[in-house]
Amino acid sequence: MKKKYHQLSINETLKTLNATSAGLPATEVEKRLAQFGKNVLAAQKNASLIEKFFNQFKNLMIIILLVAAVIALFAGDLSDAIIIFLVVVLNAVFGVFQEAKAENAINALKKMTTPSSRVKRNGKIMIVKSSELVPGDIVLLEAGEIVPADLRLLETSNLKIEEAALTGESVPVDKSAAALTEAELPLGDRYNLAYMNTNITYGTAEGIVIATGMQTEVGKIAAMLNQTKSAVTPLQKNITHLSKLLSILVLSIAALVFIIGIALNRSTILNMLLTSISLAVAAIPEGLPAIVTITLALGTQVMAKKKALIRKLPAVESLGATQIIASDKTGTLTQNKMSVEKIYRNQQLVSAKDYTVQANDPLIQAMILANDSQQTEQGLSGDPTETALIQFNLEQNFAVSDLKKTFRRQASIPFDSERKLMSVVTQDPQATEQLLFTKGALDELLQRSTQILDDGQIRSLTAADQQKILAANHQLATQALRVLAFAYTPFNLKKVQPLSSATAEQELIFVGMVGMIDPQRPEVKQAIAEAKSAGIRTLMITGDHRDTATAIAQRLEIIDPADKDGVITGHELDQLPAAELDKRIEQWSVYARVAPEHKVKIVKAWQKKGKVVAMTGDGVNDAPALKTADIGVGMGITGTEVAKNASDMILSDDNFATIIAAVREGRRVFANIQKSIQYLLSANLGEVLTLFLMTMLGWDIFAPAQILWINLVTDTFPAIALGVEKAEGDIMKRAPRESKATFFSDGVMSSILYQGLLEGGLTLGVYWIAILFPFHHSTALIHADALTMAFATLGLIQLLHAFNSKSLHGTIFTKTLFNNRTFNWSIVLASILMFATILVPAFNATFKVTTLVWQQWLVVLIGGALMLVIVELVKFGYRAAAKNK
Repeated sequence: MKKKYHQLSINETLKTLNATSAGLPATEVEKRLAQFGKNVLAAQKNASLIEKFFNQFKNLMIIILLVAAVIALFAGDLSDAIIIFLVVVLNAVFGVFQEAKAENAINALKKMTTPSSRVKRNGKIMIVKSSELVPGDIVLLEAGEIVPADLRLLETSNLKIEEAALTGESVPVDKSAAALTEAELPLGDRYNLAYMNTNITYGTAEGIVIATGMQTEVGKIAAMLNQTKSAVTPLQKNITHLSKLLSILVLSIAALVFIIGIALNRSTILNMLLTSISLAVAAIPEGLPAIVTITLALGTQVMAKKKALIRKLPAVESLGATQIIASDKTGTLTQNKMSVEKIYRNQQLVSAKDYTVQANDPLIQAMILANDSQQTEQGLSGDPTETALIQFNLEQNFAVSDLKKTFRRQASIPFDSERKLMSVVTQDPQATEQLLFTKGALDELLQRSTQILDDGQIRSLTAADQQKILAANHQLATQALRVLAFAYTPFNLKKVQPLSSATAEQELIFVGMVGMIDPQRPEVKQAIAEAKSAGIRTLMITGDHRDTATAIAQRLEIIDPADKDGVITGHELDQLPAAELDKRIEQWSVYARVAPEHKVKIVKAWQKKGKVVAMTGDGVNDAPALKTADIGVGMGITGTEVAKNASDMILSDDNFATIIAAVREGRRVFANIQKSIQYLLSANLGEVLTLFLMTMLGWDIFAPAQILWINLVTDTFPAIALGVEKAEGDIMKRAPRESKATFFSDGVMSSILYQGLLEGGLTLGVYWIAILFPFHHSTALIHADALTMAFATLGLIQLLHAFNSKSLHGTIFTKTLFNNRTFNWSIVLASILMFATILVPAFNATFKVTTLVWQQWLVVLIGGALMLVIVELVKFGYRAAAKNK
């Protein structure tokens, strides 16, 4: 029986996959990529354009409308039948357009989330897209990453993998590279395999790809799930629910119109049936869910261009309501690029730019030699602190590489978080023995130092020396500088075995220390100020010392220099009872020396205050806080895959200013959806009221073709265009909306009601004037002219009302009135389609309209213009009242 991969030895695995530990050559990768396909899970098959088109006819109201068209056709009303069929087809076309637009936007978003993997190919380590992995690839893994394919582990170091999503195992599993003997083992017991989409929580590893894409264990599950419908967002559910409620209401009104019309003998049963059905179809906002989806999806694309990648659509809505942004310091508020600012040497603190670099200076030697960073063609690589030390010397035109060649490294004691030191043993070119150079935390290094190098002389380290050193250290810390101390000592590697901290890092000679800073990002201060003006409070969460955190926060104006109580440490947080923390949480804006587990406490405490919280994070341990926050923000550059997957949004540039840009965009998207809802529902309400009151008053009523045509041309184009409106100028000067606010908050519902009533009232007013003051010589055409004028007025009102809807409370008469080209062209196109029915004689009979004279057009224009004027007056009154509050 053929062995399974977990039974094979490492050599057997390599042989089976026709691979080597050096990785595959490029030519072989291409062959295997063609053979096995991309390393992606098969997505659910999208419907074709034809399928999408016919799917539009599954809507109940469309079916009813088609039945009405057939009835009209058999009844001999050819024009109504043609118009109804035309409207149905055009609605289907627009439905397909909306669906495809949303689908394309979301697909484009998915493409931006392609993760990458570190692989070994042809003996070289490189980064490739995970989708391009093939069986036989050698993959390098470390804590925080997600396993990109199914792997047979070749090497492991303290490796633990969380496999709960696949196996149900609640705790991370210890992994090893040893072959297993038993063939039929559960997935969770195959300890030498790593599975696609599982999370590495600890350690490092090297593995060879044994399956990709749909052939992986998670791929087999995906195959069973591909028939599952895509989940809709809570926002879409709410909008769909709203549409259903409105549908019930409108159908009830349509039924009432039909009954009253028949009872009062307003028209034939057929005409009243067609009218009622047309009213229902026109008034129900069936396109609203699609418009919301398009607006959200397009918003995510705009954010992606601004370096904010949205992973979950509801996050766009939540972003606009953000009240608290809890941000990491390093790399987000700062550049994550250390630079040497101050140097302490010979008991003096001097500026780095004034320090003279010399090859025989033990401090310079320690900075360069006790350093693991590397010089490459692409620049310096390694820990930012260590690269800063090298960069300082390079900027002084010092030959760093020559010093390393002179003092060749013989051995090293790596840094660890407990002792906070690292040491190297180098060969002293002027002696048979070696030199040990040590760098690290000042408090640890001072404990191990017994001497000091003072002005070229080595002497005993006194208590007074220590006090001066500690005072200088405090001075550096209060300037937000990170301090590294350095020491050295003559050493004999042969005599000191085994080499360890206990045997080597003792009786050191203290030579000095440097103060380094991670400079703030130049754009962050302005971004924090903008957030403040938008009613958003910025918090800084960092593992740095209190003094360092305070200094940076003051520079960025997160806290005021006079604020002595705005900073709290992780230790102090631990001492606070939960109830006390919840009570006092608003007191602090800076959280220093905190561990990742403190972040969850902080988030929950702010949420209990009713705040919408955005939280940044990059590590594995940040995942709980990212999930707890209303908006989890992962770091795209420094973030682990676990942190990214737990996030709602990823910053591709790790920049705080990008969060503020995303909040601005979130507010714009929410405002635009409000505008579309307000416009659509007020327009539909106006149509319903007009037809209902016409029926009740015994006036002539719109023909089905007229109702459907107004709805088609005035609803579709402007509503979509409002979804891509630019942000209003004061959008970041408004307070965040409350977490319980809906799309009908902030006066939207009242606007819908009064504007719908206004539309209906103005339309009926024009009809009434046309009856009282006929401009046409033929009395037989008075009522036909009046109905045509009402038809034109209702269409014009809705087109002009689209301009009203560009701002909920602000005036539209600004230089930004025509700043949306999509909107401008939508109004032009809708106007042409609307008024061609009257102005082009060939269409008059089809739409049952007459040709109007200029006096009648003047009344229509006045009726339409009054919509603009009255709404602007109401907005002016609202702004005045708000200002006087």
